[in-house]
Parts: sequence; structure tokens; C-alpha cells
Amino acid sequence: MSKQKSRILIIDDEPSVRESLQGILEDEGYQIFEAESGENGLEQLTSAEPDLILLDILMPDGIDGLETLRRIKQISPDTPVILMSGHATLDLKLADQLGAVDFVSKPFSIDDILLRVARGLESRPAHQAQDELQKQLEARYQMVGESAVIQRIRQVISQVAPTQGRVLITGESGTGKELVARAIHNQSPRSGKPFVQMNCAAIPKELIEAELFGYEKGAFTGATDRRAGKFERADGGTLFLDEVGDMSLDTQAKVLRVLETQTFERIGGKRTLEVDARVIAATNKDLQKEIQEGNFRDDLYYRLNVVPIHVAPLRERREDIPTLVQRFLYLICRENNVPLKEISSEALRILQSYSWPGNIRELRNMVERLVILSVGERIEVDDIPFDLDVSAAIPGAEAGGLREARALFERDFILRSLENHHWNITETALELGIERTNLHRKMRQLGIKRADP
Repeated sequence: MSKQKSRILIIDDEPSVRESLQGILEDEGYQIFEAESGENGLEQLTSAEPDLILLDILMPDGIDGLETLRRIKQISPDTPVILMSGHATLDLKLADQLGAVDFVSKPFSIDDILLRVARGLESRPAHQAQDELQKQLEARYQMVGESAVIQRIRQVISQVAPTQGRVLITGESGTGKELVARAIHNQSPRSGKPFVQMNCAAIPKELIEAELFGYEKGAFTGATDRRAGKFERADGGTLFLDEVGDMSLDTQAKVLRVLETQTFERIGGKRTLEVDARVIAATNKDLQKEIQEGNFRDDLYYRLNVVPIHVAPLRERREDIPTLVQRFLYLICRENNVPLKEISSEALRILQSYSWPGNIRELRNMVERLVILSVGERIEVDDIPFDLDVSAAIPGAEAGGLREARALFERDFILRSLENHHWNITETALELGIERTNLHRKMRQLGIKRADP
């Protein structure tokens, strides 16, 4: 974990010490939590989930530092603790016996405390860092939304995941088909084994069989070593064939054979290998139409389509957009090490009105753009780009008039809010989440005037 994301809890009864440490460590990008006593430190241990604790030994009020250390180790044994004292009565060997990773004497130098903190963070058990990485991955691939569509998909996933049944996931590009596949794998008995993904549309036809089945050394020019294919790597786990509709007919025939026999040979190899991989496929194409046109094998289709799951486009489940936006704001701000940004209700309403032809992928890209380019801690309507066409969702807007459509939407929204507040500018500005001066400017731009009584 980089220090920008590391959380440090300082437990010391002296405000000057806490303030000094906070300034030093925050300048280095650490996130700081403070506690003025052992009791308060133990209370924050669960909520702050610190990656490292700086603990004073001598605290006159309540429990002392050593008792606090003992209780910390009971609650969170893997969290490294550095002991601090103004009396050099403790050495590193004794600190280790007490369960601490280091000891520092007061007063300390900036370089010394930074070095010890860095070492302390590196001392965390490998499994703790792995758990944090797993949490980040789970957050990134979490299915978000409470629409009827998403709830139905979750129900089907819970039913099919414990089985060995193959699943065919359909839907437009960017709707989250991979998230469905990962959810099935994570809820299945195979969750501890590999989840191997292959995008059939992204690999040239002449290389796709080598990717799927692997090859032996010398099988073809450039094959300088033996290489395992996707089927072999997914043994015991799940193989996700994304955009399976783009696979050539020759490759389809070989994949069908593996599904039927659970065996295959590497390219250039003579030994038959057995494989136990659950296959989940996905496509944005109409495979039945592809079968009629001779582009997809019907026998492979029936092998893959044991349990069908269709992921609806985002325009058909707009009620999920606010939740998705909030989730993306959290993830993107964390990834870019910036403070969490908010979004105004008016700006969110515009995002919810857009049709999102690129679906969730396009929405995430837009949120990332807004996080990077918006000024301040709050994303406002003015931050939304004019190329976001909301005309289809606004009655009376003409296609192609993007600026006019957006202006019409803003004018109607502001006008209704003014009327609801009996043209009280202060109350309206508060509801819209903007300054009074900005509201006046908007009213002038949009030609909003109160009619004479």
C-alpha cells in the first residue's frame, strides 16, 4: 500500500506531540487519526482501521501505554505498533517482546520518525496486504444497483453459482457482463481457484488457438518456450470467454470438443491433457441471428446457453445511475489520491437524463473526467460537458440542439425550484446547492424573470 493510502493512529496525551506528528506525517501524504488517551485510541481502532499505530507509553489518565498495547494486540494482532517515550527506559528488544515493532525516544527528528514509520508499515504481515488488495479488487468488481433488473440478476446468480452449469451472458457493450461472470465465480465452490478471462474479439484469429490451448516449444516460429493456454490456467476454476460471438468457426469447433470431452492438446503437442474448467461466455451479438447467417455453430450455442442471463442497458435502469455515480466517485477519488468529491442534485439529474449508449463503461469514464477536471469539492452543472446530449429526455427539445436542450432543462429546473420557494433566492440557492451570485448569473443567462403579480 502506498503511503498516500496508509492510515496512522497517534495515541498520545500531549496535544503538542499529536499536532507535531500530524503535521510531519500529513505532509508525507499519510492519513492521520488522533486519540488523547488509551481508551479513545481503542475506540478508534475499529472505526479507523489504522495500518500503523504510534503509541505513547506514559499516559497519566486512564490506562497506560503498555496496557493499551496489550488490548490492541487482542483486537488487531496484525496492526504494527511503534512505542514512544520521553524517557529512554525501553530498548528495541523489549519493545519486540511486548508486541511492538519499534521504539522511538522523544524528542524525535523528522527523518527518524519517517524512517521508522516506513519500516513499520513494511513489517505488516503479507496476508494483511493481500487482504487489502482483495478488498480493493472486490470493490472494483462489485455489482451496484437496486433496480428490479439488477435484483433479478443477483437472484439468478445465487441460484446458478453453486452449480456446474454453463452460463451465457448477453447484453450491449459496457453493461457489466464481466461483473456478472465474476460474481458467479466468487459465489461458486471454485472461488479459491483462478478466474481466467479472454476477450475473443481482441485477439487475432491466427493467435486465438494458441491463447486458448497453449503450445509446445518449437510448435511454430517464435515459440521459444512451452506456454500454457487459458484452458490450462483455468483448471479447477472458471474460464470467461468474453465476446464469444467473434470466435472463428474453426476455433468454435475446437472449443466445442473441449466442452464435450474435457480434454485438449497444446499446439505442437502429442499429450492429451485433461481440464476441469467451468466456462462462462458473454457476447453483445444476437447469436441466434449469427447461427442463421452461418457465423456461429448451433451445437456450441446450446452447450454454452445452459443458463442465459441478459444484462439490460443503463438507459433501461436509470434508477441505478445515482448509486453508480456515488460508487465511481469513491473509487476514482481513492485511485487518484484526491479528497472525495460530491455531486449536486442538479448535475446528477442531468447524468440520469442521458441515454448512455456506452452504458456503465461510459458513465465511469464521465465520472472520472468530472473528478479530474472539476474545480472544488463539489461537481456542479457547469462541470457537465455540453456534448452530453440530454435532449432525448427533455420534452420539446429538438435533436441536435445540445446547448439549447441543456439550457431548456436548466431553465425548467431552476424555474420550478424558484416557484416552489415563492421566488426566495436564498432558499432556492440552498436547495440547488449553489451560491446566490451563481443563481443570479444563471437566471440572467437563461432569461428567468419573475412575472409581475
